[in-house]
Amino acid sequence: MAPTKILLTGVTGYIGGSILSMLLKPSSGIVPTHTISVLIRGEEKVPTFKALGVTPILFQSLDESELLRKIASEHDIVIHTASGYHTNSAKSLILGLGDRVAATGAKVHYLHTTGTSNLGDQPITGAYSESHIFSDTEDIFAYEKKREALQIYGQRTTDITAIETGLSVNVPTTLIMSPTIYGIGTGHFNKLSIQVPSIMRYAIAAGRAEMIGNGEGAWDFVHVEDLAELYLILLKRVLAGEEVPVGEKGILFSASGWYRWRDLAKGIANALVELGALETKEVASISVEEAAKWAGGDVFTAELAFASNSRTVSDIGFSLGWKPVKTEDDFKAHFVEEAKLVVQNSTPRLW
Repeated sequence: MAPTKILLTGVTGYIGGSILSMLLKPSSGIVPTHTISVLIRGEEKVPTFKALGVTPILFQSLDESELLRKIASEHDIVIHTASGYHTNSAKSLILGLGDRVAATGAKVHYLHTTGTSNLGDQPITGAYSESHIFSDTEDIFAYEKKREALQIYGQRTTDITAIETGLSVNVPTTLIMSPTIYGIGTGHFNKLSIQVPSIMRYAIAAGRAEMIGNGEGAWDFVHVEDLAELYLILLKRVLAGEEVPVGEKGILFSASGWYRWRDLAKGIANALVELGALETKEVASISVEEAAKWAGGDVFTAELAFASNSRTVSDIGFSLGWKPVKTEDDFKAHFVEEAKLVVQNSTPRLW
């Protein structure tokens, strides 16, 4: 029996790099039974991945739709972690898997990385209010379509497109919708997530920690290694031919705990003071317009990703045997761990 060909994107990034490290553990059972290819930019990174025993495939941009489609058509499973906001790359990868189904009848699967800002409300501007705690056993696809009809949001657009494209070309799609991801990544390149390090860098630049409004909004969190374990569980079920939620029912959450934005800001302030990067533990309240800098200048994204309410329960993951091991204490402790890396390069980065 030929080995299953797995393609992983975003491996130089935080999530993708951590997933790859998880898949390469001998205990995972993935290699050498199955083969892994990785989509990367930069010839200089090729030796690193060859040394890991995976096949690097060079590309220039997620905008190379035809190339992505062709590469996907040569694989059985695609795990796309490079961007949840890039709609066309997701569509191209799924179409490529569809081409493989049409040409060979092979069993394929598409695993996609997205985020719970898609469900976030807008408590600062008052444009949308949501207090519901979502379970992934509910019809999240229908909810996303309802929200998208009210206001377009790139990551949500991608979710809907991925599911609808998969249905149209007979490709099973499963989306992992994650909250704030924390912890030091285990990949070979980027070790840091986006949300917390972004706020930290701007706090250093401002000389104080900041939060939007009163920081009352509530979000969930998950440690990056626990998240990688969920991807592994799903992948192993796909490889074994076991049932995995797909299509309209294939949106899975990955929360293991929750926090309020004001507490996150306090954690950042305390960590940066401890390391000498700030002189005060004061947390300043700023407007969502001022906080747009955290999200590349986009006020709408800043409110969804840094001020909203977005609470979820990972019922499907738990039912499949996912057991996060990191606790609330680990979440509270992570601020200093990440701050140590942030202060080494505190220049604010593009969203």
